[in-house]
Amino acid sequence: MKLTRKAVLSRAKATELGSVRKLNCWGSRLTDISICHELPNVEVITFSVNNISDLEPVSQCQHLTELYLRKNRIASLAELFHLKKLPHLRILWLSENPCCGPDLHRYRMTVLRNLPNLQKLDNQLVTEEELSHALLEGEEITAPPAKLDLDNCCQNTTMESSVTDSTAESENDLMNFSLEETNKIRQQLGMKPVPRDKFSSFSPREVDGNRKNRNILNAILLLLEELDLEGLEVVYQTSGNKLQALQKKELHEER
Repeated sequence: MKLTRKAVLSRAKATELGSVRKLNCWGSRLTDISICHELPNVEVITFSVNNISDLEPVSQCQHLTELYLRKNRIASLAELFHLKKLPHLRILWLSENPCCGPDLHRYRMTVLRNLPNLQKLDNQLVTEEELSHALLEGEEITAPPAKLDLDNCCQNTTMESSVTDSTAESENDLMNFSLEETNKIRQQLGMKPVPRDKFSSFSPREVDGNRKNRNILNAILLLLEELDLEGLEVVYQTSGNKLQALQKKELHEER
């Protein structure tokens, strides 16, 4: 799935690409983000839960300070080579990508070795001690990753299956939301936790008629992980107003 100019302007509520400061394309099944070449002034990008594997287009975003890439298809830490060109990058979320590998300590050291100006990596603050260890334990990336030269026929053949696979993966991400994670976010919003014995009825594993609404709910819960305090307050106020309106409607119908 290619990120288009029209989609960027719509998501960012902008009239031209040069005026885009924040871009949120969470869970959009994206594979092609080449449009980033035309976003010189963007400061915050959220590309979490997509199918992105190439970070070269992001290297043109010279004003970028925050980049969220959790749950994509970034296979090699060599992709960090493209992020080394971003002088203002301070927050990076790269976890749950194939490039992280089984050795998370080595992964973190390598990221910090190549991006020593980061203040937060994977939602965890970077310490001076870590930066010192990274100089010794991290691997320095000196060249971009080698790219496979696929034939056009192969690309066309795999496009439909990629979209299908990504759709299934996105649904699985939503379906696998645990009771613990759900209740943690509900607590942040001042909501009562879901009892364990009732979690099966809260889960989206229900009849097809309710699946869409349940998937939307779980998508919202997942998105809450990336909201700051201000964003959570907006959600809290909006959901509270919506709940009051629905309660008034039910009372009116009962009468």
